[in-house]
Amino acid sequence: MKNLLRNLSFALAIPFLFSSCEGKQNTLTAQEMADGWELLFDGTSLNGWRDYNGDALTGPWEVVDGTIKADGGGSDANGYIVTNKEYENFELVWDWKISKGGNSGMMYHVVERPQFKVPYVTGPEYQLIDDENFPEPLEDWQRCGADYAMYVPDFNTRDLKPAGQWNTSKIIFDNGHVVYFLNGKKLVEFDAWTEDWFKRKAAGKWADAREYGMATKGLICLQDHGYPAWFRNIKIKELPRKTYEADLFNGKDLSGWINYGSELWYVKDGLLVCESGPEKEYGYFGTDKYYDDYELTLEFKQEAEGNSGVFIRSIVEGKAKVNGWQVEVAPPGHDTGGVYESYGRGWLIQIPDEKESILKYGEWNTMKIRLVGDNIQTWLNGEQMINFTDEKIGKGHGRICLQIHDGGGIKVLWRNIHIKTL
Repeated sequence: MKNLLRNLSFALAIPFLFSSCEGKQNTLTAQEMADGWELLFDGTSLNGWRDYNGDALTGPWEVVDGTIKADGGGSDANGYIVTNKEYENFELVWDWKISKGGNSGMMYHVVERPQFKVPYVTGPEYQLIDDENFPEPLEDWQRCGADYAMYVPDFNTRDLKPAGQWNTSKIIFDNGHVVYFLNGKKLVEFDAWTEDWFKRKAAGKWADAREYGMATKGLICLQDHGYPAWFRNIKIKELPRKTYEADLFNGKDLSGWINYGSELWYVKDGLLVCESGPEKEYGYFGTDKYYDDYELTLEFKQEAEGNSGVFIRSIVEGKAKVNGWQVEVAPPGHDTGGVYESYGRGWLIQIPDEKESILKYGEWNTMKIRLVGDNIQTWLNGEQMINFTDEKIGKGHGRICLQIHDGGGIKVLWRNIHIKTL
C-alpha cells in the first residue's frame, strides 16, 4: 500500500515538474546574471522593442503564451522590430520555431538612418526558414542557418528541427570573429571585413548594398517576412571591445580606401594628394571599414583653395554623396576644426574667431579628432578648437572620409593618417 501511494504521488508530481520547467522560460539563472547575461524579452511584454526606424511598436508582433509572435503580416518592406539598445560584441542566444513554409530571421549590427528603408541592407542575418516546405526553390545561401547571402553551413551535419518545433540558436560576434550555432552544433564560422568577406559581398546579393555588414555596432532585429514565427528565451551577453592602433595610409598606394566620385586621389612622393578633376564636383575618399570611437591624427597641407574636410561616421549614397558629419578643413576664416552636418542642420559648431589664426595656410598642419559616443573634440596644431556633444552624432556609424569640395581648383596634401580606437 505504501509503495502504491508513493508511486501515485510521483505520478501526480510529473505534470507539476514539467509545468514548472515551462514556467521558467524567459528567465535568467543566478549564474547567468553573475556572468553578465541580460534578457531581451521578459515573457510578458514587448518593452525594449520598437519598429525599425520608428519610435513605437505598431505590429505585426504580439506576446502570445510567453513568446514574441510574428503574426505573419510583414513583408520585405516592413514588419521589422529592433531593440532600443545597440550591441557591439556579444553572445546572443534564442529559441525559435516557425510555421510550415515560413521565413524569418535574426539580424544584428542593424543601423537606422532615413536612407535605409529596410534593416537587412545594413545588418547581417542569421537565416530562419522552413527549408523543407518553403514554396519556392532555395539557394544554399537562403537556407536555414546561413549567414544570409554570405556564408553557408554544412547541411549534412546541421541539426534542424522541423516547422512547429523549437530550435535553439546562438551567434557569437567577437571583434569581427563570428560563429553561428544551431541546437548546440556549429553552423558557420568566419571573420568579418577580411579579403574573403569583401569578395563574397561584392560577388553576390550585396554587390550594390554599399553599407551592408559594415557596422561594428548596432541593433538586434527580428523579421516578420509574411509568415508566423515565435521567439522566446532571447538573451545576450556583451563581450569586451579590443582596441588597436593603425596607419590608415601606408604612403605607397590607396589600399584600404575607396574613391567616391570622379575627382582625383593619388599618391606622390609618399603623400596622399586630392585634386579637383575636370568635372569640378564633390569628391570623397573613404575608408573601407567603419570606425566609431577613436582618436584620429593626420597632417594636411593646402596647396590651392584648400577647401576640404574629414568626415566622421559617414555613409555614402549613390556615386558620391556623403551623409554624415564633417570636421572642416578650409581656407583662413572658414572654421577649420569646426563641425558641419552634410544634411539637414548645417553648421553644428564653429570655432571662435580668435582661433582662426591657428591654421597655417600653405604649410603643414596637424589635426586631431577625438570621437567617443556623442562627444567630439578637435585640435589644430595642438590647440583645442571645439568640444561638442550631439545626440545624432552619438547614434551615427560609418566611415572616415576625406573630401574635395566642389568648384574646382582645389589641391590638398595629406600624410601620417593614424587611428587609435577607443
